[in-house]
Amino acid sequence: MDYDIKNIALADNGLLRIEWARGSMPVLAMIEERFEKERPLRGIRVSACLHVTSETANLARALKAGGAEVRVCASNPLSTQDDVAAALVRHFEVPVFAIKGEDKETYYRHIASAIVHRPQITMDDGADTISVLHADRKDLLPTVIAGTEETTTGVIRLRSMERDGVLAYPIIAVNDADTKHLFDNRYGTGQSTIDGILRATNLLLAGKRVVVCGYGWCGRGVALRARGMGANVIVTEADPLKALEAVMDGYSVMPLTDAARVGDLFVTLTGNLHVIREEHFQLMKDGAVVCNSGHFNVEVDLEALGGLARGRRMVREFVEEYTMQDGRRINVLGEGRLINLVSAEGHPASVMDMSFANQALSVEYAVKHRGTLEKRVYGVPKEIDVQIAALKLASMGVRIDELTPEQRRYLDSWSLGT
Repeated sequence: MDYDIKNIALADNGLLRIEWARGSMPVLAMIEERFEKERPLRGIRVSACLHVTSETANLARALKAGGAEVRVCASNPLSTQDDVAAALVRHFEVPVFAIKGEDKETYYRHIASAIVHRPQITMDDGADTISVLHADRKDLLPTVIAGTEETTTGVIRLRSMERDGVLAYPIIAVNDADTKHLFDNRYGTGQSTIDGILRATNLLLAGKRVVVCGYGWCGRGVALRARGMGANVIVTEADPLKALEAVMDGYSVMPLTDAARVGDLFVTLTGNLHVIREEHFQLMKDGAVVCNSGHFNVEVDLEALGGLARGRRMVREFVEEYTMQDGRRINVLGEGRLINLVSAEGHPASVMDMSFANQALSVEYAVKHRGTLEKRVYGVPKEIDVQIAALKLASMGVRIDELTPEQRRYLDSWSLGT
């Protein structure tokens, strides 16, 4: 079997990690059990460019149980759990192409390896596989049935491709499912980002001024968790509606040029380019800590920071200290990459349970509807979203009410009035 990982000897440790995560992923386990019986993905070739974590391994298991031929590569050079990659290869016979810390050349070589079997389904966390297929491997596009996309950043890119008329196959925006972004983005990113920051720095958040750049669902989650640990949270935004919501949620809201003067810790979660720039670095106080939890490492302009600094050094495993001309020190975490996966383990399995249930059921939906979907970005069908929420509640032992026939008639009628 073709694969490229760090060390196959890590496989048994990775298996333990995968099994531990599986214990918190009951919805995906139920889907896997059904897939094994029905085999709805029999013979379907899947290329999955995702963070190679224990949760992703359980998704790969579910897809394989459904009959899919799965190849996996990393969607970020620093997010791979090498023992999980080894376990997928040895214990589940899934070809994996991912090594934590791989360089850019290796990263794209691994994507090329993951699509060599002419995928019929692509699964992305940031749209890199889709971009490679559209830019460099157009010869493979005719066999692709559909794809899924996990991130806000990726969905933005794909909607842009749709608008420009260049999207060559249908995409299901898993990120836009309520059971994904309302939970994974908010609670998953909120907890895992704080976890990554603390593992990298061992900072005390209580009393710190934490600047959250972007108040989407990920920013909401980080702000909520930072405040819960005693931080004074400042939100920066370019969207008036989101800024207003942050104010109503009780946070200080101001331009980043103002926040840069007072912030102790800065976290970017916008999906945009150069959010923290040269003018902000010039205003930061000595000892400021800067990190990113958006998908790509473009939100912090590290080239500009390097040009301002007279020296730099690694002071902890994931902390690089830049010394400015005037002696101030600015600390950058994890090379500006996803800090929750660089120095921590990403989202807890219990929240990824819903995200990856969406992935698995969206793949099944795309295969069932092959040939009928247009070349555009679709939302996850509402019935899938509701089904996942119901399964998650059931797994938690939570029961809810049902509408009576009278209530349904009332809601469906325009004539009953008050």
